[in-house]
Amino acid sequence: MARTSKLPSTQEISLGFDTDTLELTFDKIMPLKAVTDVARQGRKYRQIVASIQEVGVIEPPVVAKDGKDRYILLDGHLRIEALKELGRASVICLLSTDDEAFTYNKYVNRLSPVQEHKMILRAVERGVSVNRIARALNMDRECIVRKKNMLKGICPEAAEILKDKMVAMGIFPLMKRMIPYRQIEAAALMKDANNYSYSYMSALLAATPRDQLVDPSKAKRVKGLDDAQMARMEDEMQSLQRDYQLIEESYGTDVLNLTLAKTWLSALLDNVKVTRYLSQHHPEILTQFQKLAEMTSLLPRDRDMSGDTAEA
Repeated sequence: MARTSKLPSTQEISLGFDTDTLELTFDKIMPLKAVTDVARQGRKYRQIVASIQEVGVIEPPVVAKDGKDRYILLDGHLRIEALKELGRASVICLLSTDDEAFTYNKYVNRLSPVQEHKMILRAVERGVSVNRIARALNMDRECIVRKKNMLKGICPEAAEILKDKMVAMGIFPLMKRMIPYRQIEAAALMKDANNYSYSYMSALLAATPRDQLVDPSKAKRVKGLDDAQMARMEDEMQSLQRDYQLIEESYGTDVLNLTLAKTWLSALLDNVKVTRYLSQHHPEILTQFQKLAEMTSLLPRDRDMSGDTAEA
């Protein structure tokens, strides 16, 4: 049974897992899905096999009880398959108090590049060699070295903005060519645009004024753009940033005013006499008022909050 802790309000918070782990043989574990041959040949699976060989199972699989001596596997299908491949007969598991795989998996987050960098740094600081980390993650040693040194030359404020974002690794060498202020600005622009791609960072670098580069004398080389085009991009980017700052400053006030106007229009249209008068004498105004009153978002209907086109 899950243990609970008392809050002053007498509310109870249930633990998602039993406090004790249990060792199970594989015949007692019932997977929810089969591991395909394609998955076994993938990089992620080979990394798991290498990691278990080197340091063992770090994150126990998660199971839920399903009758006597039977358990449903909620998370850890690749780990179980890797253990079988390595000839193991049993595994230490966490026992979940919820038997819904979705409930568990929706809380699982993958490491961002910045988080991975910090994990590698901590391991090195504790005395784990780069070679051993490379074997555990099934990566080339040079790749681990690049990840370890990834944030050298990146200011802490920019790294903080990107710490939990799935950014392209290639953006960091481009950011290192910018002075700290511009790095922060570029990181904020990527976050606002929800675009962490190498091509977007290349465009930001191309639009960066020379006095905001670490080495102004070093030419900015962007494939497909000549010096004149990059100069125009600098001017356009500066203009866009000024416009963006103006919009950002007034955005909160504008949203408040629109919300108040929408509430007032809704109340106005609840008046039958007003609605009847508008329908008889100004039907086009009534139509627009009704559209405004029915708005549920300030975004266009074909776009979601992330800025991507919503699926039908």
